[in-house]
Amino acid sequence: MSQITIQCRLVASEFTRQQLWKLMAEKNTPLINELLLRVAQNPEFESWRQKGKHPSGIVKELCQPLKSHPCFIGQPGRFYTSAIAIVNYIYKSWFALMKRSQSQLEGKIRWWEMLKSDTELVEASGVTLESLRNKAAEILAELTPQSDTVKAQPAKGNKRKKTKKAKVAEGDHSISKTLFDTYRDTEDILTRCAISYLLKNGCKINNKEEDAEKFAKRRRKLEIQIERLRAKLKARIPKGRDLTDAKWLETLLLATDNVPESEEEAKSWQDSLLKKSSKVPFPVAYETNEDMTWFKNEHERICVKFNGLGEHTFQVYCDSRHLHWFQRFLEDQQIKQKSKNQHSSSLFTLRSGRIAWQEGDGKGDPWKVNRLILYCSVDTRLWTAEGTNLVRVEKAEEIAKTITQTKAKGELNVQQLAHIKRKNSSLARINNPFPRPSKPLYKGQSHILVAVSLGLEKPATVAVVDGSTSTVITYRSIKQLLGDNYKLLNQQRQQKHSLSHQRQIAQMLAAPNQMGESQLGQYVDRLLAREIVAIAQTYKAGSIVLPKLGDMREQVQSEIQAKAEQKSDLIEVQQKYAKQYRVSVYQWSYGQLLANIHSSAAKAGIVIEESKQPIRGSPQEKAKELAIAAYHSRQKS
Repeated sequence: MSQITIQCRLVASEFTRQQLWKLMAEKNTPLINELLLRVAQNPEFESWRQKGKHPSGIVKELCQPLKSHPCFIGQPGRFYTSAIAIVNYIYKSWFALMKRSQSQLEGKIRWWEMLKSDTELVEASGVTLESLRNKAAEILAELTPQSDTVKAQPAKGNKRKKTKKAKVAEGDHSISKTLFDTYRDTEDILTRCAISYLLKNGCKINNKEEDAEKFAKRRRKLEIQIERLRAKLKARIPKGRDLTDAKWLETLLLATDNVPESEEEAKSWQDSLLKKSSKVPFPVAYETNEDMTWFKNEHERICVKFNGLGEHTFQVYCDSRHLHWFQRFLEDQQIKQKSKNQHSSSLFTLRSGRIAWQEGDGKGDPWKVNRLILYCSVDTRLWTAEGTNLVRVEKAEEIAKTITQTKAKGELNVQQLAHIKRKNSSLARINNPFPRPSKPLYKGQSHILVAVSLGLEKPATVAVVDGSTSTVITYRSIKQLLGDNYKLLNQQRQQKHSLSHQRQIAQMLAAPNQMGESQLGQYVDRLLAREIVAIAQTYKAGSIVLPKLGDMREQVQSEIQAKAEQKSDLIEVQQKYAKQYRVSVYQWSYGQLLANIHSSAAKAGIVIEESKQPIRGSPQEKAKELAIAAYHSRQKS
């Protein structure tokens, strides 16, 4: 992805800011709240939840009659379009989350049905425990032929020993997947019981007598997980933003004058009262770059006007590192105007914009206290002549394909002929590129990959790998990546630990516990991203490989469990150590780190690939395997 987001502050007269606030807070945000509610009230809502998505045109259909409603009338056309887009985005994310939780619940229930004690398995299979173990051993032998087993050899140092453990663990993971598939496909009771026995014992034969109390705790733990997932699936639907605190006051009166009928109702009241609602309206999205007009005022400051807002103008105040982008937005529009529209706006560096309010401190009118921000999405390829040519070729091929498909339909009606005429006009304008500075495109070696593994104690570890030979060129630890700035990581850890302690106290007192954090974590993320991209450029890497975030909880849990097992063989000691370790080491903002790497890589023109990070092994081994997996996946595709 070559697009990044930049931002600036918009400064305007008090009257302009007041008018915009009223439009966004009193018209647009209530419209979004109403659309969110109407989607949830649709008779097909439950079927959409099961599918994990909703029809693309349903929100637009629901919005049409609301345009003439007295509460929402009088908004610019762009505001209605923005409301539809925001509601679609919110529900797209929500439905996807619900579908994932549903899938997890089905998996947990399936495992709960399989998880039985030795006594229950013996009773269900109708054979002795020894016979059940023999059957399990036969199944295991079929899945692990002699050539694939890890032979016992003298350990040559800790590193070699850990590598073998990691290989065995990865083998166990693939065996367990095969066992689950076999259990699903077979109807033989004895085979099913033997598979259940193997899975609950970690794909091994356990010759010790089963501890009934520990098994009961294990089963209860699984039941709690199922209950939590079911509660998550019953989660409240998105309800928008309550800028007037009307719902909060309604809940407060309800809780004051009534006694809750159940613990669930009491918890829902408490959640509503403790929830920190947003004090600013929903943003307004301008998806078309020509909806924004750029110009300079009498003081030579860059300004912008938005379609639908009349003559209201806004001055751009931005960081010096982003100023060149806004100058480019102005240049692109000026070039197109001077050429009498002989250039195409599809090659504008600016792709889209979004107006939003940022919460400020103090008291007074909200349009005075809060800041107005403009977020701009830009395509980094369109900065240079070489990158613009790449985009131009892509768009020209797409238009030519559309024209060919339309002509292939045979006799064309008036509308189709007009459509072809417009497409040919667009094609002519696209082939008239904007003047851009020349800069050679980044050309890396496709077989060289820079992989980044994520972890709990070591947030990022880098391996530069030659995919063609599966050899590692170099490693970089978190300490090497940050260099002299490594002390900032420890400082950030101390801040996280302190905030975690404060949140715990607030939770015990049933007080608000959403405490803000400093920008130090974001700064460290940017430093890491910049260094990772620099390493890729140094070794001429063809791509940077990042892990998929979906499995990070399992990754973190596996890392904690591995450390606990190294501490002691006793389960009680492992559990105690794991609990203490979770308290001492905080979770990193992995999503924020990956977003920074994406942004830095896009600016440098380096491709980003994603692959599944191995669960076990050292951070260096995980990074190496991540790169090799991405390379082999690329070769297959």
